[in-house]
Amino acid sequence: MKRAAFILLTLAQLAGLKNFAQTKLNTGKQFRLIIGTYTNSGKSDGIYTYSFNVNNGDAVLLSKTTTSDPSFLVMGKQNRFIYAVNELGGGKGSVSAFRYQHGNSEISLLNTVPSGGDHPCYITSDRNNRYLFVANYTGGNFSAIRIREDGSTDSAIQTIQHFGKSITSRQEKAHVHSTVLSPDEKYLLVQDLGTDKITVYAVNLNAAANPVNETPVYVYNTDPGSGPRHLEFHPNKKWAYSVQELDGSVTAFFFKNGQLKQMQNISLHAANTTGKEGAADIHISPDGKFLYASNRGSFNEITIYRIDANGNLILLTSTPTLGIAPRNFGIDPSGNFLLSGNHLSDQIVVFKRNPTTGLLTDTGKRIQAGAPVCIRFIPE
Repeated sequence: MKRAAFILLTLAQLAGLKNFAQTKLNTGKQFRLIIGTYTNSGKSDGIYTYSFNVNNGDAVLLSKTTTSDPSFLVMGKQNRFIYAVNELGGGKGSVSAFRYQHGNSEISLLNTVPSGGDHPCYITSDRNNRYLFVANYTGGNFSAIRIREDGSTDSAIQTIQHFGKSITSRQEKAHVHSTVLSPDEKYLLVQDLGTDKITVYAVNLNAAANPVNETPVYVYNTDPGSGPRHLEFHPNKKWAYSVQELDGSVTAFFFKNGQLKQMQNISLHAANTTGKEGAADIHISPDGKFLYASNRGSFNEITIYRIDANGNLILLTSTPTLGIAPRNFGIDPSGNFLLSGNHLSDQIVVFKRNPTTGLLTDTGKRIQAGAPVCIRFIPE
């Protein structure tokens, strides 16, 4: 009897350990989800931090930080800092530096400096956080802002003005929309929606000031009226992809020594599709096999392409974002989920991503956020 009882107890203990292990497995790996918003609608206070489970797509609100129109964010060194544009006009365009506490997810303001132009809409930094590069949309220029050792920003900045226009009513002047460093961080690629140009500048990140050589290395002219907006490099570091807002297209490039060589230009739609374009964001899956681009306007969808062995894009399908104006979206680092920030629906829709086919499926899960316009993931 004692031996039988012992065996039963042992089996029960093993079952308990199995259930415990299964519970731990289901908990999944957690990432922090940082969301930038527009506050001018009165529906948001600023930056929101969530815990995001990359196994099941669950999100839990952890904190919020009050700041004006933090429409684009970049993480700082070792994810200890957050830098946000404050997309304001009337001479109030600025960049705010925050300290981020991993333990409690608290975000505290370090300082705020002018961005060098009105309505800053994009910000990036080098890997060692020596400089921030900021695109000022209405200002038609971009700025380099030095980062101090304590994570705060220096008030002395370098600003480079663009001039020119193109053929649509949206292109009456320069409108710099993004500033993207090349993978080797020797070049800065600047997308100008107003002039239909992608301009490549040489940068020296070790410079004490003025890291950008103001004489361009190379200028690529996109199709007239296309409006280049965002650009992303492939994980292999030799291909780059630009999304054009005004004509709803994606251009694939071979990039070497600061030169862009076009490989392909492809629409976000199948042939003979009509509607108002509003292409916005572009991202590549972590495995480098698929490219995604969002389109607002009449479409409110994310177009999915397969990337072939030569870097060209094969149109697969488009998935409705189940909301209005997908200005920005993010793919979690595991590649399991794609989150669409539907700006005018005040909601982020969580899609499950099939790593084999690249296709998206609605999980039914939603993150309520006023005017979400920037999505960033960092390890917990």
